[in-house]
Amino acid sequence: MKKLLAVIACTAAALAGTWAPGIPAAGGARVYVCSQNSAKVFIIDSRSNEVLDTVDLTALGFSKKAKPHHVAVEPDGSFWYVTLIGENKVLKFTRDNKLAGQASFMGPGMLALNPTNGELYVARSMSAVNPPPRIGIINRSDMSIEEVDVFFPRPHALVVDGEGRYVYVASVAENRMGVLDTETGDYKVIDLPGDPLALVQFAIAPDGKHMVATAQLTSELLVFDLADRRAPKLTTRVRVDKAPWHPAYDPSGKFVYFGSKDANTVTTVDATDWTVAAVTNGDGLAEPHGSGVSPDGRWIYVSNRNLKGEYHSAAGDGKDGTLVVIDSRDHSIAKVIELGGYGSGIGVGPGR
Repeated sequence: MKKLLAVIACTAAALAGTWAPGIPAAGGARVYVCSQNSAKVFIIDSRSNEVLDTVDLTALGFSKKAKPHHVAVEPDGSFWYVTLIGENKVLKFTRDNKLAGQASFMGPGMLALNPTNGELYVARSMSAVNPPPRIGIINRSDMSIEEVDVFFPRPHALVVDGEGRYVYVASVAENRMGVLDTETGDYKVIDLPGDPLALVQFAIAPDGKHMVATAQLTSELLVFDLADRRAPKLTTRVRVDKAPWHPAYDPSGKFVYFGSKDANTVTTVDATDWTVAAVTNGDGLAEPHGSGVSPDGRWIYVSNRNLKGEYHSAAGDGKDGTLVVIDSRDHSIAKVIELGGYGSGIGVGPGR
């Protein structure tokens, strides 16, 4: 049963590797948050929930319309990557936020880093106009890229299993998802039943047994059994608030968190029985987009677009994007960090 927490007070779990969810990284974790309309990436310290640094892409020669969209972080934190929709680029940065390389790709959207080899996968942005029905595979060492057909339009949702063997991708235009075997190169397409879904994003449980997907059009969390990772089986459909966006598991695998873009809420789903455990609303939640969880599971991070100006900052034009920090213990909003225009994708990685 939903427990609506009306809160007025003052938000991708890491991949397997040298740093793993549930193990506090030395120096705390770093939370990378894209501010799409201000061409910036904000870096937050998970210990203090304060801004450590801001990467201004215009200072690096990119345009004000670069549109940073999503972030992936190396398991050891040595590099991080960001997609730029407006520049048709994927950028590589060092831990110290120095630009280290780039790859060209039309309308890049979601990123997924393979924890067991040198590959980085990139899908297409929802805003890309008639993009090729392909995903990109980037060699992280030199940022060279090849494209692979997925045989359906507008591939967007994207994730890699914890062993790095299978890549899952889904269309926002059709009820279809694909499974790519990274070792053999085999690829298969799976048709999904029912009304149009528009799958936004995936997340895989820490134990690898389940994968969830958010369905924008039907306002559902879809649950897939990964007993056979080559053929995910849809087993459960959870009704949630309107237009669920990026999901994230907590480190224990017990809960899944995500914002609902058209409801201005954040939902907690209990992954032990697939019921809604809590719904958070309140100041700062305005068109929720990305999500992430601190490695100790304490903090839930949710970015917000606020394109309609529903959150009013003390300064600015009234349309500042936000990062809302939620305390997982009671689902209350602990802090609102103003980001500039359009808070979008989030990546979480280890600190120093």
